[in-house]
Amino acid sequence: MPIIHHEIFIHAPITVCFDLARNIDVHIQTTGKTNERAVAGVTSGLIEKGQTVTWEATHLGVRQQLTAKITEMDRPYRFVDAMVKGAFHSFTHIHEFVESGTGTIMKDTFSYKSPLGVVGIVADKLFLERYMREFIVSRAEGLKKIAEENI
Repeated sequence: MPIIHHEIFIHAPITVCFDLARNIDVHIQTTGKTNERAVAGVTSGLIEKGQTVTWEATHLGVRQQLTAKITEMDRPYRFVDAMVKGAFHSFTHIHEFVESGTGTIMKDTFSYKSPLGVVGIVADKLFLERYMREFIVSRAEGLKKIAEENI
């Protein structure tokens, strides 16, 4: 099961970073390359513990839907979303926020299991893990830009 870790320092208060990371509209802004849009569940504003969102997006040239649920929330330090339905066999995305000097360290830990058994494992090694890492990093950089422009 691949696990992707990423950390980024954001010159903004922890509460700002936390709320931007769980804001559906900001998610759409920071995932422009995949044309994501929220089509069911919470489709705008802040998502809360126990709520779901269904995303429609184009990944690797394929239009698909994925439903995620917020399974844990400890505002403003941590929240976790997990796939309920979608292309992966499973995934869990842990979002953590740590106050640090003049800003916040945002940590992403994304663990997933690909579908299709051995074929999925080969896809991970050939391209999927790299693709998912680039997606997580790009989204974090977009969130950082929005947070730092709006403080």
